[in-house]
Amino acid sequence: MRNPRIYQASQFTLNETVTLSDDAFTHVVRVLRLKDGDTITLFNGEEPFQYTATLCNVSKKSAQVKVIAQQENNSESPLNIHLGQGISRGDRMDFTLQKSVELGVNTITPLFTNRCGVKLNAERLEKKRQQWQKIVISACEQSGRTHVPIVAEPIFLADWLTQQTSALKINLQPKAQHSIMSLPMKNTRVRLLIGPEGGLSDEEIRQANDSGFIDVLLGPRVLRTETAALTAITALQCKFGDLK
Repeated sequence: MRNPRIYQASQFTLNETVTLSDDAFTHVVRVLRLKDGDTITLFNGEEPFQYTATLCNVSKKSAQVKVIAQQENNSESPLNIHLGQGISRGDRMDFTLQKSVELGVNTITPLFTNRCGVKLNAERLEKKRQQWQKIVISACEQSGRTHVPIVAEPIFLADWLTQQTSALKINLQPKAQHSIMSLPMKNTRVRLLIGPEGGLSDEEIRQANDSGFIDVLLGPRVLRTETAALTAITALQCKFGDLK
């Protein structure tokens, strides 16, 4: 019997019955077609726990679950990565967000840069951000994570660069002189800047350097934006995180 992992922003207590949210109900009952007595795993995105529950009182419009067990989940990396990702076109951004979550990223800020090529009004931008957040949730369900990374409100690169942080700040770009694998690590936090298709402009790279970002490279080849982000996250997790 399959046991899908489902996100729901609720508090779960052993032996209590909880009504599934609309999104969880749609996924569990209408998509997966589970019925009374079937088992699912729930997590709320905040606690380091997941909960085994059985479906009950399933109807055409709603369903409940009874929580029958609690398990600790230790799937989070000791490395905290905040990805500042230049907004890319089409499915590239969706792919980058999905895979970066699987690799353990903690926060994602979509960035408007000189070459991002994406223009949206406020309403469409918020709908896009909500879509990205759903992609992140789905990636957590699939990958076994219990912490749900936040997709922050998209902002201009210049504003993101000025945010205060104690994290190691790095900018991946092919003209750098230093390897990402040679970085010193003073704490467990990293801010990773990745440009869009076409990369960052020379002026944006200078602004990043003035804000304390270190230029690093991964090798002799120029990587596409989605490849760059995922390769950099993997390298960081191998050196400082939990990919051993």
